[in-house]
Amino acid sequence: QVQLVESGGGLVQAGGSLRLSCAASGRSFSTYNMGWFRQAPGKERELVAAISWTGGKTFYADSVKGRFTISRDNAKNTVALEMNSLKSEDTAVYYCAAGARIYTINYPENFDSWGQGTQVTVSS
Repeated sequence: QVQLVESGGGLVQAGGSLRLSCAASGRSFSTYNMGWFRQAPGKERELVAAISWTGGKTFYADSVKGRFTISRDNAKNTVALEMNSLKSEDTAVYYCAAGARIYTINYPENFDSWGQGTQVTVSS
C-alpha cells in the first residue's frame, strides 16, 4: 500500500496558476500509475489527469486539456499537477491517487489508493 499526501492548494484568481504536489511513501512509488482526481460540491469525483508508472503515457480530461500538466519524479516519489488558465469551474477538492501499473490510466476505477485531498478555489 502506498500513502499519499497532497499539498499546494489554495485560493487563486481566474486565469491564474497553481501547482499541486503529491508525496508518496510506502511500497515502491515507481511501480504505480498515478492520477489526480477532483470533486466539486454536489458532483461526483472525476479523473482529471493521470500518468503511467514509467511516465511515458498521460491522460487528461477534456475539460483540462491544454491547461493542466501532470508529471512525476520517481527518484523523489512525487507527482505534480501544474494548473494554468484556471477557471471558476476548476474549484474543487483535488485528490492524488495511485493504481497498479498493470491497468490502464484512463479509467477512474483503476485507482485504489487516495490522499486526503487539497482544496483549490478559483475566484472569478
